[in-house]
Amino acid sequence: MTDPVLRLEGIVKTFPGVRALDGVSFSVLPGEVHALMGENGAGKSTLMKVLGGIYQPDGGEIVMGGETVVMSGPLEAKSKGIVFIHQELSLAEELSVAENIYLGELPRKSFGRVDWARLAEQTNTILKKLNVGFDAMTRVGDLSIANQQMVEIARALTVDAKAVIFDEPTASLTDAEKVVLFEVIADLQKDGVGIIYISHRMEEIFKITDRISVLRDGQYQGTVETTGTDEETVTQMMIGRKLDLSRNAAHHELGAVALEVRGLSCGDLYRDVSFTVRRGEVVGFYGLVGAGRTEIAETLFGLRVPSAGQILLDGEEVHIHSPADAIGKGISLVPEDRKGQGLVLGMNCRDNMTLPQVDDLRAGPFMAEGAEVAIFDQYRDRLDIRTPGWRQKVGNLSGGNQQKIVIGKWLSMHPNVLIVDEPTRGIDVGSKSEIHKLLRELAAQGYAVIVISSEMPEVLHVSDRIIAMYSGRIMRTFTSDEVTEDSLIQAISGLGGDREA
Repeated sequence: MTDPVLRLEGIVKTFPGVRALDGVSFSVLPGEVHALMGENGAGKSTLMKVLGGIYQPDGGEIVMGGETVVMSGPLEAKSKGIVFIHQELSLAEELSVAENIYLGELPRKSFGRVDWARLAEQTNTILKKLNVGFDAMTRVGDLSIANQQMVEIARALTVDAKAVIFDEPTASLTDAEKVVLFEVIADLQKDGVGIIYISHRMEEIFKITDRISVLRDGQYQGTVETTGTDEETVTQMMIGRKLDLSRNAAHHELGAVALEVRGLSCGDLYRDVSFTVRRGEVVGFYGLVGAGRTEIAETLFGLRVPSAGQILLDGEEVHIHSPADAIGKGISLVPEDRKGQGLVLGMNCRDNMTLPQVDDLRAGPFMAEGAEVAIFDQYRDRLDIRTPGWRQKVGNLSGGNQQKIVIGKWLSMHPNVLIVDEPTRGIDVGSKSEIHKLLRELAAQGYAVIVISSEMPEVLHVSDRIIAMYSGRIMRTFTSDEVTEDSLIQAISGLGGDREA
C-alpha cells in the first residue's frame, strides 16, 4: 500500500473548558482527494491549525515521509510542503495580486531589490492556468470576493506542495470558477499531491473526493470510500441522526400581507420589482450571481436608495433611509457576509447578540447585564449555539455558530419581516437542517420571512413561494406545489416569461 504523504496520529488539543480534539487520527495518500467532514465545532479547523503550526498539540504526532515532524509555525509547515487555501481570505488588499501570492518570498535582484519583471512573469503564468480575468499587477482590493478567492488558490501553485488543504474553497466561486478549481485539483492529483478537502457541500464531496473522514465533537468517527457510501450515511456519521431532506410540505394558515413592494427599481441593479410577503409565509428568492436579489434586500434594509417604486408595511407606504429606519419599522436583515457585516469579531457572544438593543437594555448609565445574559441564553438554547459561555469572543467560534449568533441577534428583536441572505453558507448539514426548521417555525408563528439562497435544494426546502430572478428582473413566481427544478432553472436563465403563479 502506498505510504501517506501525511499522517496525524492520536492528536489531542485542549482549550480552557473544551477538549477540541480527542485522539484524532487522519492520513492522506499521494494523489488522493480526501474529504474531512463534520459539523461546525466538530474540530476540523482545530485539526488543520495543528497541522499548520498555529496550535501545538497536547498529544499525538504528525508524520511525513515516515518521520515525525514538529510544526513550529505556518512558515515551518509551508517549508515542509503543507499549503493552506483558507475559507476566510487572508489577503493584503492594498498590495498587488503578485505581491500577495509571493508575500515573504518575492524574487530579488542584487542588493535585495525586488525583481518586478520576474515577479509579474511568474504570477501571470500561474494566473493563466486558473483562467482568470485579471493580471499580476491588479490591486487585490479591486477584485471581487470570488476573484480574491482565486488569488488564495493561486498560492498553492507557487510551491512544491506535498499536501494542499482546501477549506470551503467554493464558498465564493461561480459555477464557471468551480470548474477551473476542480481542474486545478485534478492537476495537483496527477503530480502526486495529497488534497485535504473541507466542505459542507455534499454534491462536491461525492463528485471529486476518493475518501471521506468524519469528526464529531472532536472525535474521529471513521473513514469511508466515497464510491461505497451515500449522503445519508455520511450525515449520520457527522451528526448521529437522520435529517429531514424533503421539500417544504408544511401548510399553515397565512395571515395578512406584511410587506408589499411595487415597481421598485435601483438604477441598473434591478428594475420594476413587485412582490408581496404575507405573515406566516416564507418567500424564497433564487437566481444567478448578479440577479439583484441581495440588492433588493439591502434596499429594504435602508442600505440602498431606490430610484423608483414603493415599499408598504401592513398596507401603509414607508420610506426607509437607513438601517435604523428599517429596524424601527420591524425589518431585520441577516446579511450574506456575516464577518464583514453581521458581527464584531472582537466582541463577546452576548454583546454581539444584544448590539441592536443597546438603548433598550440600559439601566441608568450602565447596561442591564442580567437582561443581556438572559437574551443570549434564550437564543443559545433555541439555536443550539455551541460556545463555552457568553464571554467567548465571536471570532473564536466556528462559522456555523457565528451565523447562529447573527440570526439570534435579529430574532431577539422580534421583527415583522425577517430577511435572511444565504442563511446556511459555510454551515454543516446538521446546522442547516436546524436553521431550515427554525425558518419554517418562524413562519408558522406569524413572521413574514424572505430567504435569499444560491442553493436550489435550500430554496425548495424552505419556501412557500419562490421568486426567480434574472438580470435584475423577476421572471416568474412559483408556489411550492408547482415548482420543478427544470422550470426554476429556465426562469433564472432568462428563458421564462413574467407570470404570477
